[in-house]
Amino acid sequence: MGKLTFFYMDGCPYCEDAKRALAELAAENEAYAAVEIDWIEENDPRPAGPYFYYYVPTLYVGEEKIYEASPADDYAMIRASVKQALDAACAAD
Repeated sequence: MGKLTFFYMDGCPYCEDAKRALAELAAENEAYAAVEIDWIEENDPRPAGPYFYYYVPTLYVGEEKIYEASPADDYAMIRASVKQALDAACAAD
């Protein structure tokens, strides 16, 4: 199983939607609940490493970007994208 890297910003409504979707999906599927998540707040002083993004939330599995939010994304899009990232993490070695 791969690790999910979750870039977010405190107070961001899109990030809150992604966190809510993550919690809902983890409650529905124990495999999703088992995915390790590296939470990185946008203002964290850690270097971003191989990651490139503009909007948050942004989700990576390994070095592959699975989802980067867009200002046009609604909750359904965010939830579907979080599910896609969890599926990718579950399938990764």
